[in-house]
Amino acid sequence: MRYILSTLAFVSVAYASNVTGVVVDAKTKKPLANALVCDKSECIRSDKNGYFSIKTDKKTLHIKALGYRPYSFQAKKNTDTHPLRPIRVKALYLTFWGASPHSKTFNNTLSIIDKTEVNAVVVDIKNEYGNTSYKTGVKQANSYGVWHKRTIKHIERFMKILKEHDVYTIARIVTFKDELQAVNNQEYAIKKQNGEIWRNHDNMAWVDPFDKRSWKYVVDIAEDAAKRGFDEINFDYIRFPAKAGLLLRKPNTQQNRTKTIGAFLEYAKKRLQKYGVFISVDTYGNILWSKDDNNIGQTVEVFARHADYLCPMLYPSGFAYGSFGFDYPASQPYEVIYRSIKHVSDKIELDRLRPWVQAFRDYTKKRYRYGVFEIREQIAAANDLGTNGWILWSPSSKYKQAYFLSQEEEHTFKRKKKLSIFPDTAPSTCRIFLND
Repeated sequence: MRYILSTLAFVSVAYASNVTGVVVDAKTKKPLANALVCDKSECIRSDKNGYFSIKTDKKTLHIKALGYRPYSFQAKKNTDTHPLRPIRVKALYLTFWGASPHSKTFNNTLSIIDKTEVNAVVVDIKNEYGNTSYKTGVKQANSYGVWHKRTIKHIERFMKILKEHDVYTIARIVTFKDELQAVNNQEYAIKKQNGEIWRNHDNMAWVDPFDKRSWKYVVDIAEDAAKRGFDEINFDYIRFPAKAGLLLRKPNTQQNRTKTIGAFLEYAKKRLQKYGVFISVDTYGNILWSKDDNNIGQTVEVFARHADYLCPMLYPSGFAYGSFGFDYPASQPYEVIYRSIKHVSDKIELDRLRPWVQAFRDYTKKRYRYGVFEIREQIAAANDLGTNGWILWSPSSKYKQAYFLSQEEEHTFKRKKKLSIFPDTAPSTCRIFLND
């Protein structure tokens, strides 16, 4: 038996070959340093000349570089040049129902993409309840009936349509808020002190982030999405509930929470490495201002270490009265976005930030309407600071072409920067509503 094992090991090594290449920007043809070249088990970085050399027995390799689309190629022994296409992600969120290829919402979104600067979509692959938008190959999830309400009947056809329109595709996967997973795995559902399953304000259960069984479940679904061709996996609700006194597997301390969130991302990164996808995380907007983790395990520092992109939800309506010194932050869309992003420029490179911006009516008493001006002001703030782009959130996925520059305008438009006249430090009242 020892002889057989050693022979098999020798055969595996014998098939490995040294693959070399040069990574360049597809537009400028200039070499790209620090591009990540990966197979299933190893990742190496290109040098200052864009050159890389990796020993592998895999036929397909992947290249990732921040600010570029993912790139895959067939391994060859000779040196090849690999052109990566730059992209600033300008995305629209599609709801679970809006992602149906037969819906008016989906077709309107494609029309906007074809005519404007928009180049990406965020698609709900697993929503807050735990339903998946298509039938994945994850047997555990399917056994709970998560696909029964699916809106995408043929995922291959769906992805083909998006790729034909050159859309950058982002799979939104709700992480630890999951009614269906929790009720079917009550041993690691979050519970109240009396042992009953805890549910938040919208009557949904959560799974315990300290329990690695919850990690495997969600990354199994993420891996299925990566196999289908998504460019990026976006983890939402990647946090602990904002509720004290719950029963968890470990003491609910800041150190334990942030360590766990970081470890989960490292686990996901290792599992997803062989697909060449980017990993992004959604956060509350106020973590850009907080000195702690807000009791939910989210900090800029943790996400900067473990994720490719950070997507804070900087909806001006989410900030409470008095934030930034404004009686009514929702009426100051540019300043809220600009000041929040600028504030963390010493913690994370701004080209790794991609804020969620508001495309819905203010939900405070004033009910301030968010239209073309307010949406463009938020986008302008992100553009002025050189972020990776932006994602527009409408809970109904209703968008107007007027919100965006046309493709012709995008290439010629030059906007005079509207520099903030306000200090970068936040007043003590800078806060956002945490409701679960």
